[in-house]
Amino acid sequence: MLIIMKKNADEQALVQIKEYLINRNFDIHQSTGANRTIIGVIGDTDSLDQEKLEKMPGVHQVVRIAKEE
Repeated sequence: MLIIMKKNADEQALVQIKEYLINRNFDIHQSTGANRTIIGVIGDTDSLDQEKLEKMPGVHQVVRIAKEE
């Protein structure tokens, strides 16, 4: 799963979403570019509510990555 943050997302929004994920035992990988920050979520993300994540402060888009069959 990828969580794409808004261009203007502040540090508190990043901290909040990272704590949310870590508290649910997910590993994360943050990639910070010139315009956007992307958080890669590592683990079985089926238990995560995509709509809830999309409503969190600073989140622009949540992209679920399909499992290989």
